[in-house]
Amino acid sequence: MPRFKPLLLWEPFPYLVVLVLLLATGFIRPDAPAWLLWPFLVLLVAAIGFVVVRFAAERRPANPDRWGDLSTLDGLELVDAPGAVQQVRTVVPVEDAQRHQGAIELARLHGGVAQTAVLVPRASRWLSPRYRVGVQLVGAADSGGRPRHAGFLTADAQERWGGRLDALRTRGRYVRVPAFITGAERPFGVELDLSGVDGIEASAR
Repeated sequence: MPRFKPLLLWEPFPYLVVLVLLLATGFIRPDAPAWLLWPFLVLLVAAIGFVVVRFAAERRPANPDRWGDLSTLDGLELVDAPGAVQQVRTVVPVEDAQRHQGAIELARLHGGVAQTAVLVPRASRWLSPRYRVGVQLVGAADSGGRPRHAGFLTADAQERWGGRLDALRTRGRYVRVPAFITGAERPFGVELDLSGVDGIEASAR
């Protein structure tokens, strides 16, 4: 999985281009030479058109959306990675859970502390150029609960499993793992049991 978004997909990029071109209008006057004025005007119109098209594309509904958030599990092909039957499990905390306390609390209210979570590669935060693996709490495996964003995999976990998860994503498949909400009150934490992820590659083909 790539670590960073392509420059054209980074949210501020088209607006920065238009801003630079608009600032340049202060230096390029209408009486400027034609070889300078006309290419500049064409570039300015093209940049504004790109922003409009980009804005329209971003308004189209998608699941997951460009941030990696899920609106529903309907239409998704899920690959279950249950915890391994062993005494030592690979349990990792969810990063940035402190930013999503409301969503985690709602997930806990409707689904209890024992949950499942869908892992969504190429998720990100607003304005961040970095791709991450998003964590969407969805309740029990058979509950069909509403997805709620709880945070992201840690850097170490993403380094280990991100490539495998992203390869499945390109085939329209997303991994679902056991999750546990920790704490009796805010701030809540979320832990994932990823001990079954290593065994999904062969069975998911």
